[in-house]
Amino acid sequence: MAEAAYDDRDGKIWLDGQMVDWRAANVHVLTHGLHYASSVFEGERAYGGKIFLSRKHSERLHFSAGELDFQIPYTVDEIEAAKSAVLAANGLTDAYVRAVAWRGAGPDMGVASARNPVRLAIAAWEWGSYYGDAKFKGAKLDISKWKRPSPETIPVHAKAAGLYMICTTSKHAAEAKGCSDALFMDYRGYVAEATGANIFFVKDGEVHTPKPDCFLNGLTRQTVIGMLEDRQIKVHERHIMPEEMEGFEQCWLTGTAAEVTPVGQIGEFSFEVGALTREIAESYETLVRS
Repeated sequence: MAEAAYDDRDGKIWLDGQMVDWRAANVHVLTHGLHYASSVFEGERAYGGKIFLSRKHSERLHFSAGELDFQIPYTVDEIEAAKSAVLAANGLTDAYVRAVAWRGAGPDMGVASARNPVRLAIAAWEWGSYYGDAKFKGAKLDISKWKRPSPETIPVHAKAAGLYMICTTSKHAAEAKGCSDALFMDYRGYVAEATGANIFFVKDGEVHTPKPDCFLNGLTRQTVIGMLEDRQIKVHERHIMPEEMEGFEQCWLTGTAAEVTPVGQIGEFSFEVGALTREIAESYETLVRS
């Protein structure tokens, strides 16, 4: 049976302060965000009815909007209340939550859009493992032909729609090769991140992860670093050259959607799904449900 399209489902979506029927949560084709990527979003997960790091996500949504030079017309507290209302309206306890804010249709339809209204929507739905069975046996990653851009070229620390163009194309290319995802290098040639997740490596009992100076410092990434430090495991946040991957023993991805997903292969490099990887994945699962 084919999975229902995301515009053709039962349920409720919070849109601009009101709960509307799922199929009625629409925008005009001349919406500014559709043409010029003036859109920011958050991906969040609820476990047992509680959204993990919910407020931090709402705060980051406001930060991202500011990086794109617009202001969301709802406070963090109002967004928090709306997310809870969406879960309740849809009868969900374990769910993925998507908040998205964008410049809508208005009197401006060029690059400039200061007079257009800012819209906000929040939806939630059931969503299992982001990488399917890779969660258990280790994901296989392609290496993208694209690179993460310099902070001088785009607001790299915003969770903004435009930053994901190369993610979509890279993931499509990876899937065509039988991979789960793709790994980006950055504009300098250092290891950066996957299309929607941060990356960690293990060598000799210590952990190495790319310094997030040109990509999103994920909330799950920050959480996992804290978990490792609580265990007195040394974490090196640094620039990592691609050839260093040959010497790493274990590897995993982190992200709200990915949670903690082991990696078995990146291009020609192989990794074991080792004890530390499994321990962190299990401990994260316990933490988010606590």
